[in-house]
Amino acid sequence: MTSAKSARRPHHWRRDLIELAALFTAVAVADAIANLIGHQPDGPYLLGASAVALVATAAFHTWWSRRHSHAPPPDTGAGAEPGFLSTDAGTDEAGEAGTVLWRMRTTVRDAPGTLAALCIALARHRIDILTLQTHPLAEGTVDEFLLRAPAALPAQQLIREIAAAGGSSTWIERADAHDLVDTPTRVLGLATRTALDAAELPLALRQLLGRCTIHSLPALSVTGRPTGESAPVEGVLEDTVMRLRDPSGGVITVERPYLPFTPTEFARARALVELDNRLGPRVPRSEDVLTLPEGNEITVRRADRSDLHAARAMHDRCSDRTLGLRYHGPVRDADRYLDHLLSPRFGRTLAVQTASGRLVALGHLLWDGDETEVALLVEDDWQRRGIGSELLGRLVALAVEAGCDSVYAVTQAHNTGMVAAMRALALPLDYQIEEGTLVITARLTPSAPQPTAGSVEPAQQPTTEQVRQLRR
Repeated sequence: MTSAKSARRPHHWRRDLIELAALFTAVAVADAIANLIGHQPDGPYLLGASAVALVATAAFHTWWSRRHSHAPPPDTGAGAEPGFLSTDAGTDEAGEAGTVLWRMRTTVRDAPGTLAALCIALARHRIDILTLQTHPLAEGTVDEFLLRAPAALPAQQLIREIAAAGGSSTWIERADAHDLVDTPTRVLGLATRTALDAAELPLALRQLLGRCTIHSLPALSVTGRPTGESAPVEGVLEDTVMRLRDPSGGVITVERPYLPFTPTEFARARALVELDNRLGPRVPRSEDVLTLPEGNEITVRRADRSDLHAARAMHDRCSDRTLGLRYHGPVRDADRYLDHLLSPRFGRTLAVQTASGRLVALGHLLWDGDETEVALLVEDDWQRRGIGSELLGRLVALAVEAGCDSVYAVTQAHNTGMVAAMRALALPLDYQIEEGTLVITARLTPSAPQPTAGSVEPAQQPTTEQVRQLRR
């Protein structure tokens, strides 16, 4: 492409002088030839034939130039020569509304020309390659694409085309606008989130590795006994499972049954865990001061293991009924769960304290594999003042920001306070009762369509307006 500024270059006087001299020279030569031929017997006929030949040559040159110009190639439609893709967005009748984003992975031989064969197969179907990453293996290479494809092209047909071009073990899933961010930028963003909050490590790993299940297994059980869970410092990679040593003790297990992990992904996950280990325990120290209807001020903030002593003191002030509704087990074992619950590795905890600094309520958002649990504990003297509903709304907002599809609460069927708080969220609720235990699940995102064989559909993310309403 040539800019308008460079296309309008000023003419120099020497160029005009040269063109004028060439014109006079051409006239002089033509006059000499005309005088030489014109004085011969067949001179006029030769001059006429020369003029006709000159006109015919000029016409042919004009036609040939227009036919083989350097303009962009025309839009390729049905029956057009394969292997060419239009670069003019204006010729696409469907436009952006007629395309979808796909994230695709396929394994190819590590040989020259294999990637070119894939690109030709994609171009044949008017598929645009937005990003490309390569993951070297011991045998072969995993190529990861972000594609913009026509909406009418089904995923199964795309998989067949890739297989015909030499790709194997192909997986494809729908992508969204968030995937348009290049990988280095996305990894730096995840590292920043992890550096600010230790509770972000499991979420950062899930976003880094895609659709997977993450379990944080402690080295000690709630009773203080060793669980036997451990991993070497360098971690373990076994096909679709990786095990990483948790800096806080225990092991982090990442499973992805539909797609083996590559050594590149394993190295990225280890780097995030190492960053978390070097920074040590950390929790954001933001605080919100609220006023209750009766005029008392309370402070809502993040809590961690440094609040263990205050949380045990709150347990001592709670009645056996309140502790039983929260922990669903022997009341005397309640203190054993606190160290686990306050660890940022297993979720996020919000604490409510009074103006005097006394802890009067705790709200937990716990990572449970692919699911997320919410739990509340409010001291007896501070119940029915709106504290539980305030905590629950904030916990659900945190779950929305973390990209969770749903949250569930486990309580007793006669716990009307928890049921009322869940209903006040104004979200779709599912109820399941088994032997007096009530499980209430709140769906945070619309139900996603079931993926087809060989592909995985991502869950739809909540809108900004939904997050804002939940925070209210």
